[in-house]
Amino acid sequence: MSGLRILVPIKRVIDYARPTIPLRKPLDVGSRKTNWDGAPIVLLQVKPRVNSAQTGVETAGVKHSMNPFDELSVEEAVRIRDKKRYPSGVEDICVLSVGPQKAQDVLRTAMAMGADRGILVKTDEGKNLEPLSVAKLLQKAVAEQKSNLVILGKQSIDDDAGQTGGMLAGLLGWGQATQASEVKFKDAETVEVTREVDGGVETLRTKLPMIITTDLRLNVPRYASLPNIMKAKKKKLETKSLGDYGVSLENRLKTLKVTEPPTRQGGGKVEDVDGMVSKLKELGGL
Repeated sequence: MSGLRILVPIKRVIDYARPTIPLRKPLDVGSRKTNWDGAPIVLLQVKPRVNSAQTGVETAGVKHSMNPFDELSVEEAVRIRDKKRYPSGVEDICVLSVGPQKAQDVLRTAMAMGADRGILVKTDEGKNLEPLSVAKLLQKAVAEQKSNLVILGKQSIDDDAGQTGGMLAGLLGWGQATQASEVKFKDAETVEVTREVDGGVETLRTKLPMIITTDLRLNVPRYASLPNIMKAKKKKLETKSLGDYGVSLENRLKTLKVTEPPTRQGGGKVEDVDGMVSKLKELGGL
């Protein structure tokens, strides 16, 4: 009975939160991040800007990081190994990313979190693959790496397509469990996945090999410690090309136009209920 060989695809996206100057007063920080001396780090959300051509958001000169749903996937793979949740253990955790040379940063982060090695499929800056092309590339990578479990984020926060996991399962003919909030191994072949649905929770049971996509309730990703960041620099990182996987940059979809959302109008105050009713009538709400 062989162990798990886990493939974790990850994506480099615009950093969704950046730290500002830490507060130095002792506060009850709860679940917020803290710096080395215990002071909380305030996180500010980054606001993407539409580029001048209105074909997408501006990425030049903007800090990037790992897609947050992919952080969950890396964390879950490492927990499966470290907590010995699979009967035969985990043989290998391989992270793979498609992107420019700068994408090796997110691969190093994933290896600092605990992944064993990484693969960068190098493309030119600004050249992005569509979900179907990514799924076809991952199909070849699964065969190459002899993977029997693929864990990936349910979506990336740049395009929110949420298609790659399902397409990959279809191409491989594997079972899939999407938007996982809990993963359990019943035996060496059977996996039980719980996921949240509109009416509560749903539990799926399927067999390996399979695809799992991750949701926010699954875990809380760890932060890479400085010693592990240094160790990650010595882990194996291969660089490959799209041609190695027989995939091209040909796109089937065309973005017609991207615009900023309309500016939100300020609200107003009314003195009483009658004033509110009059205002609603004036605005056509009644």
